[in-house]
Amino acid sequence: MLTHNALALILAGGRGSRLHHLTDWRAKPAVPFGGKFRIIDFPLSNCVNSGIRRIGVVTQYKAQSLIRHIQRGWSFLDGRFKEYVELFPAQQRTEETWYQGTADAVFQNLDILRYHGPNHVLILGGDHVYKMDYSRMLIEHAERGADITVACLEVPVEEATAFGVMAVDDKWHVTNFTEKPDNPAPIPDQPDRALVSMGIYLFNASFLFEQLIRDHDDSYSSHDFGKDLIPYLVRHHRVYAHRFQSSCVNMAAGVPYWRDVGTVDAYWEANIDLTTVTPDLNLYDEDWPIWTYQEQLPPAKFVFDDHDRRGHALDSMVSGGCIISGATIRRSLLFSNVQVRSYGTVEDSVILPNVDIGRHVHLRRAVVEKNCVIPEGLKAGFDPKEDSKQFYVTKKGITLITPEMLGQCIHQIR
Repeated sequence: MLTHNALALILAGGRGSRLHHLTDWRAKPAVPFGGKFRIIDFPLSNCVNSGIRRIGVVTQYKAQSLIRHIQRGWSFLDGRFKEYVELFPAQQRTEETWYQGTADAVFQNLDILRYHGPNHVLILGGDHVYKMDYSRMLIEHAERGADITVACLEVPVEEATAFGVMAVDDKWHVTNFTEKPDNPAPIPDQPDRALVSMGIYLFNASFLFEQLIRDHDDSYSSHDFGKDLIPYLVRHHRVYAHRFQSSCVNMAAGVPYWRDVGTVDAYWEANIDLTTVTPDLNLYDEDWPIWTYQEQLPPAKFVFDDHDRRGHALDSMVSGGCIISGATIRRSLLFSNVQVRSYGTVEDSVILPNVDIGRHVHLRRAVVEKNCVIPEGLKAGFDPKEDSKQFYVTKKGITLITPEMLGQCIHQIR
């Protein structure tokens, strides 16, 4: 099978600075998502569910949280059948530099890739939320005789400035590729839409190795797939586009789901969407499960049923280990081991693991970082100007609260 001889390489070394304090102590792919997952669980699960079970994860920025998660949650693959998730940390294998760009991150591990001997190499980002059957892309790539296939997505033209924008002919051969253009070219006959790269690249392995060496030897290159390698390949080789609609799994209303949760606002919106009656992302699909590290936790518990002290949650997702003690939760997502104490309210908020919310606390439109202890009586999310004196407030009015902002030392150095 094509998938059996393919290797996926997930680039998970970036900080994701637009998430601000959420990535002060972890890489973006390690950020919790959806109540019990990490962002990287989505591309990892896509690989396993697609039949690609030789996987490398390239790490660099503050990777300890990510490494711990992979070690605990992704050790179930069986090495006796050449199945594995292998970590590729930045370790100056070829010269005394850290990873200089996405292409350089792969180049510095060429000896490892050659040792594994794949026929195809699938390059993935570790920081997007989506469900995709990579085997369909692999079959299409082989049938076309492509050197490289780039997964593409249709987006509003005004949003395309943040992506690599592609032009294709009627056979989906890529004729032009421009990274983050100021004036994106629209799709023919669709002036309000543009075709953009998802940062998912499928290469014939030997071709990839040759091109990475060529790019490494180019002193003018910044050694990035989107900025350097892909534009060059479009001009000289057989580059094809693969429509995400053809391989997206479990689409709601026929619309493919793909989210870059790279800002606090986008992160909040994607998590809160999961609490709706029919969310765009289906986490209940038994045919395409999202795998993760499973903590052994008791069920969520709701206690007290007095008139002014009732523990209940409405239009919300509440994870294992949570105790809602005489408080009201509305339209919110609570990760594992969250305690919400009496006489408080949590509305339209995302509460990460191991948070303790004191009595008479009222939170609205907030993201609360892991391990926060919210003091009794705190009120946040109602007055952005007042919140900004202590917390980070986004342009859309989402209040981000971290232990450090509360004067709580979690990451102790001295």
